[in-house]
Amino acid sequence: MAMPEDKNPADKPPADKNRALAAALLPLVGGAGNLTSIAHCMTRLRLGIRDRALVQDDALKAVPGVMGVVEDDTYQIVLGPGTVARVAPEFERLAEQARATVPAATMPPPPKPTPATAADLASQGAALKANRKAKNATPFKLFLRRIANIFVPLIPALIGCGIVAGINGLLTNLGWAPTLAPALTAIASGFMSLIAVFVGYNTAKEFGGTPVLGGAVAAVIVFPGVANITAFGQKLAPGQGGVLGALAAALLAVQVEKRCRKLIPQALDVLLTPTLTVLLTGLVTIFGLMYVAGEVSTAIGTFANWLLSHGGAIAGFVLGGLFLPLVMLGLHQALIPIHTTLIEQQGYTVLLPILAMAGAGQVGAAIAVYLRLPRNGSIRTTIRSALPAGFLGVGEPLIYGVSLPLGRPFITACIGGAFGGGFVGLFNQLGDTVGSTAIGPSGWALFPLVKGNQGIGATIAVYALGLLVGYVVGFLATYFFGFSKQMLAALNAAPDAAAPTPADAPTTAPAAPAAASDGPTPDGPTPDDSPPDKEPVSA
Repeated sequence: MAMPEDKNPADKPPADKNRALAAALLPLVGGAGNLTSIAHCMTRLRLGIRDRALVQDDALKAVPGVMGVVEDDTYQIVLGPGTVARVAPEFERLAEQARATVPAATMPPPPKPTPATAADLASQGAALKANRKAKNATPFKLFLRRIANIFVPLIPALIGCGIVAGINGLLTNLGWAPTLAPALTAIASGFMSLIAVFVGYNTAKEFGGTPVLGGAVAAVIVFPGVANITAFGQKLAPGQGGVLGALAAALLAVQVEKRCRKLIPQALDVLLTPTLTVLLTGLVTIFGLMYVAGEVSTAIGTFANWLLSHGGAIAGFVLGGLFLPLVMLGLHQALIPIHTTLIEQQGYTVLLPILAMAGAGQVGAAIAVYLRLPRNGSIRTTIRSALPAGFLGVGEPLIYGVSLPLGRPFITACIGGAFGGGFVGLFNQLGDTVGSTAIGPSGWALFPLVKGNQGIGATIAVYALGLLVGYVVGFLATYFFGFSKQMLAALNAAPDAAAPTPADAPTTAPAAPAAASDGPTPDGPTPDDSPPDKEPVSA
């Protein structure tokens, strides 16, 4: 046996696991020369790709630590919460080092990916994502995506402050550490008291203005001195209009700034443009936007409470059942400002725990698929690797790798989400409100952020039971109704891919397209970002 050659120490993998993962990912996306941008959100490494043909999708999915890939306005590698925040800086550092040592133009292209031997559904999932991306490139959906980009960077602070608020509430209810409570209150509430400033800053940055000017006009909203101003016959209140007012003020500031830069001579630009932007936008904000946005914000909170108190079970059923299709269509991004407004007004959003039930239905459906396809080792391997992330609310690997390409299991997953949402909505209707103090986490990751109008124990119990209902109904619906006889025959026809016979080899790959025809596609009756972008939100 030939002994392995000694390797240069520089070629050895980095000792740090985050740097090692970054080093494994970089060549598979075409190297540093193939990247136009590097960013990350709560769960995903988001990359701007110069030449899509150089990206090795199958090899990326096979890297330990990668939960999946999503192609949208950027190429997104799902690494999960916590991990992505550690891997992204290492990835960016390695890319910078590569650019510094080898000019991008001279970088050799990576080897072409070898033929895939993983799940038959992988190609269909990629096709569905590409189809979804094309359908979501409408002006309205692109605008919603930009709105989401304003709020996604705020999610880590919302989560951190939300958990601190939960700890403070628990200590207060138990009567422990009373001298610590004021400090925890300040820590938990400080960010929320100034969230309008951050929204204004991010809005101006996203829409091409000077970020600090957007923050400056939004700061007017939270300035205590506005209590001495009367608009529309009423005294203004600090914070009136909240994030919606800040969003509108910063959008107006961007337009005023751009207009000023066109009209004002360059010699006077540095003095007059920021002055006129802050002055004109500030006056409109004080004597118009704060009042109007305040009325809209109040109406949103009133409607959400009314909806769940009068028709909670039905509303929860509809919201939980339709959330996955909303994600496919990119329309879920419109909910992010609503969530943030409810958190700002009430301390929590009552909508997020209901929407999180969609992820529970997805998990239940995936478990059923696993049991119904005992001979399809490829799909079962995908499910085993994606389920832990699914329990924590990261659903993209299961959606695009399993249920959506299969078709019927996507519908039955929605049914599971509907029943889980209906369960949580019913308790809201009965007076036991369940909310979340932050947006972003879902599934089990939402437990530290759960808050309601009852004791924390009762609120957590309702949310946990809702997840259980989603799991069980999603499982049962998929197990009994998620497959036709033809689908089961096709997907279980071939043995595990260990040693296919020559006759089997060319015929097993088309199994997935036949299966997918049984279910919905984005063109069919059951209709996208990310969250989230995730994000958001990512359920």
